[in-house]
Amino acid sequence: MILDIRTFGDPVLREKCAPVTEIDDEVRRLAADMQETMYDADGIGLAAPQVGVPIRLFVYDVRQEGISPGVLVNPEIVEEEGAVKEEEGCLSIPGLSETVERSESIVARGLGLDGEPVEIRADGILSRCIQHEKDHLDGILFLDRVSPLKRKILLAKWRKQERD
Repeated sequence: MILDIRTFGDPVLREKCAPVTEIDDEVRRLAADMQETMYDADGIGLAAPQVGVPIRLFVYDVRQEGISPGVLVNPEIVEEEGAVKEEEGCLSIPGLSETVERSESIVARGLGLDGEPVEIRADGILSRCIQHEKDHLDGILFLDRVSPLKRKILLAKWRKQERD
């Protein structure tokens, strides 16, 4: 089922999400619906708060050979290395993108939908995607990771876009 993606200004996007305490059929159904929604919106990642559910879960598919789509429940980033600046956008802030600095490579840990521990060593777009989606679980948007001047310009562009 395609879910509604919450957009900038919705308070759920600023919430620090609650840990998932039990991975049951409801959580698995949510993850499946989120994957369908992500593909429908042509995104590479989608976090639960973006569909109005403030829990620590996200789905991803960077659509690169050798990188399988996945789901991370209660993710943590346990190692970070290097720094790289690249353009980012967000399904919750359509039409806006900006260069954001993130760690070049990471190690993320969490749970899969089977409740088993998962560890992902990532660099490139997968590293960026995981960091971006994990930020959503802490109420952080990519706009928060740009300079105050760039943020002001982006917000003005967003307001104009919303008016038009």
